[in-house]
Amino acid sequence: MTKKNWVFNSIIVMTKAEIVNEIAKATGIEKITVQTVVESFMESVKGSLAKGNAVYLRGFGSFIIKHRAEKAARNITKNTTMTIPAHDIPAFKPAKVFVNVVKK
Repeated sequence: MTKKNWVFNSIIVMTKAEIVNEIAKATGIEKITVQTVVESFMESVKGSLAKGNAVYLRGFGSFIIKHRAEKAARNITKNTTMTIPAHDIPAFKPAKVFVNVVKK
């Protein structure tokens, strides 16, 4: 584990900078170019989801929007009930190939 690695709940977390470094090493492309591509990919996914469209990457997974219905919740410290409005949230569903690789 390098100094740059983050540990979250005893799991080593890979940052965007580390992903850019690995892709640059593997492909021989300059880091700045790889960083631009990675950031453009992320903006494309966010833009697509913001428009209500899912993003399907065969063999990797799907970025989708999940709808959450309105629900009642309790604030136990104030002993009150409040309503959480219906809303959409982004989600990722990995492909079966992806899941099988992680299982090994």
